[in-house]
Order: sequence, then C-alpha cells, then structure tokens
Amino acid sequence: MPFVLKKFKSIKGKKIQQFLIDDAGLSLSDSQRYIAKARVFDENGNRLQNGVKLKCEYVQVAMFEGITKGLKPIFQTKDFAFFDKPTGIMVHPTSRNTKYTLLDEIRYHFGKNANLAHRIDQETSGLVLVTKNRYSDMILKNMFEEKLYKKKYLAVVEGKITKPIDIDSSIKKDTNSLIGVKMCVCDDGKKSFTTVNPISYDAILNQTLVEAIPLTGRQHQIRVHLNSIRHRIVGDPIYGVDENIADKYLLKKLDSKIRLEKTGANRLMLHAYYLEFEYEKYNYKIYSKLKFDMIEQ
Repeated sequence: MPFVLKKFKSIKGKKIQQFLIDDAGLSLSDSQRYIAKARVFDENGNRLQNGVKLKCEYVQVAMFEGITKGLKPIFQTKDFAFFDKPTGIMVHPTSRNTKYTLLDEIRYHFGKNANLAHRIDQETSGLVLVTKNRYSDMILKNMFEEKLYKKKYLAVVEGKITKPIDIDSSIKKDTNSLIGVKMCVCDDGKKSFTTVNPISYDAILNQTLVEAIPLTGRQHQIRVHLNSIRHRIVGDPIYGVDENIADKYLLKKLDSKIRLEKTGANRLMLHAYYLEFEYEKYNYKIYSKLKFDMIEQ
C-alpha cells in the first residue's frame, strides 16, 4: 500500500505542527503538507488541524511509502530520470486507498524528495520525466509551465489522414456532459494548438498512425482535438463513444469484450514517445523504448 499509517506517542499540550517536527521527525514543509492534506489524525481517526494543541494519546500520520513492481527508469542523471510508463498505470494516487501508481516507483528508487515533473493520463503510455531533488523539481516544473520543451506522441486514429493538420481550437470542461472529466472544444475555452503528421495508413482497418505534437498542455488535449476533426483515437473510452460506455469505463464496470467492440481496442492508442529539453546547458533528446504500433490492439 502506498500510504502507511505511522503512529506516534502524543505529547499533550504541544501544538500539532511542532510535534510533527520535534517528535515525528518531519520537516517543516512536510508537516505543513500532511496537515493541509488531512493526513494527520488522533487514535480515533479524527483529523488534527493546524494550530490545535494535542489532547489525544497518539498521533497518526498517513505517509506515502513507495513500493515497486519492477518498473525501472530508462535513463537518469543526478537530478532527474525518465520512466517509460505502461498503459493503465496512474502517475499519482487519487486517494489513500490507491494501491499502486508510478509515484510508488519514483519514491522507491529515488526517495521522498523525488517527484513528477509533469503528468500523463492513466491510459496513455510513454515517457514521464521525474525529478530527484527540490532544485531540479523547481527548474523542470517551471520548464513545463513555460512550455520550454518539445513533446511528441504517437496515436492510431480512425479514418485516413493524408497531410499534416494544424488544430487551433480552444478547450474547456464539457459542462453539458455527464462525464466529469470530459473536455470539449469551445470558443470560450483556453487556447490550444496541436500539430498532426500522418505516418502510415492501414486500408483494411481504415486507421492512420500519426505523430501528434501538442504546443499547449491542456487536459486530454490530443484526444479532444483529434476527436473534434472526426479522427478519434482508437481505444478511447471517453471521446467519440456513447456516454453510457464512458460512464461504465470510469466506474470500472466495462467488460473488456464490450470495450474492444465499442472503442476499437483494449487500450487508448496514444503513446508519449519523445521529449526534448535543455537542462544546465545540456540538450536532452529522449525516445521511448516501448513498442507502439497498429498491431498492439
């Protein structure tokens, strides 16, 4: 389990944050973070908030401890590393009950100060850049915020694409959808731009393997943009399918046979295969090692 409940003998009358620093051995930033994220409790499971003086017998802290399932970085330096994430693995836990994510591997290999520099969808496979310390975390997260990188994806889409396409359509949350995570193209959304380059076409399947280059970083951007031009990504369980199917998928109630029939594949055919950026005067060009092609369906 990624979250482990650590138990400490309370010192009554002491403020909770000072107790976490002095007696539980946490740093100032970690103690603030655990309190803010509601991960500090008394022996009865009642949340302890900042500023409270301890009256309980014990203090319990839900701490994240990474586990491994054998996934290893494909490249690393003293400050950062790359993982080639398989499809189906979340990058970050969504609750204390999440059993395993990429963050488990990151903390297992590099310790508690290691973190994600960016995120990709659970069903998207491919490159994820991780930071090993607070210095690189600050630099590389800022790099993503300022778009100081080149990122490329491979996708298998429905239909035939014969020439490059630039998609310049704003994106926002789809308020007309029953699916909470669904996005849509809309004039009053955030500016979004994706370039799509065709690579090969399979006439039998009527599918095209494309390279997709997002110049902005909106949620589900490539999926939304391709679906908006009627070239939905094969295997997408949310876009271009009936919302009942999408709802069953999100509730983990979608049978694999039905998914294959309704979406065209048992996985989202989207793969982050290339990332280029500069760090401390060196230029890095990283390619994914995972195989991704039209037979993977």
